[in-house]
Amino acid sequence: MADVSAAAVKALREKTGAGMMECKKALEEAQGNEEKAITILRERNKHIAGKKESRVAAEGLVEAYIHTGGRIGVLVEVNCETDFVARSEDFKEFVRDIALQICALNAEYVSAEEIPAEVLEKEREIARAQVAADPKTANKPAHIIENIIESRLGKFRAETCLLEQPFVKDQSITIGELLKQLIAKTGENIRIRRFVRFKLGEGIEKKSDDFASEVAAMMAKQ
Repeated sequence: MADVSAAAVKALREKTGAGMMECKKALEEAQGNEEKAITILRERNKHIAGKKESRVAAEGLVEAYIHTGGRIGVLVEVNCETDFVARSEDFKEFVRDIALQICALNAEYVSAEEIPAEVLEKEREIARAQVAADPKTANKPAHIIENIIESRLGKFRAETCLLEQPFVKDQSITIGELLKQLIAKTGENIRIRRFVRFKLGEGIEKKSDDFASEVAAMMAKQ
């Protein structure tokens, strides 16, 4: 077993948010290799989160975030099991970060499971048409073409699904992994339930004024 220094444990804790003992055990298992230790912690977090998924989470917070200048606003609801965790700084910080994430990257769904079948099918058709129109891919074998299409659908999910997006404050982890870290740390089931994002003027067809023509028309009337 590797001899792990306190400095290495502290550094891993700062990177992952895991407890000191968990970081120490992960580093020992990884023979002192930090990257391997991070992978070990992520796998453990997945296992812990999976075991807690069936537990009822009805407490939590609704967070509002308004971007500077009031042009973008976000409301998000994140649930946990107890009011004790909902009032903790770790939970509050997580909810604030999620609101900021939604504001910055404009997710449309919490998870891939929420994407309507017709939306996925439309994206599949678009990807297939792009592949067929590209001379570099059009004549590829069928199974290669399908792999390319699935890869593009994966990119679509990563861009539109909150849990699959890279965390804006740390691109090395996804929001889903950040969530699993918090579940492991608090010992409770936590889930991002729903959100809405408003952008000023979104969906309104704005009138495009031709100032030069307007002035010419006014002069003609004189």
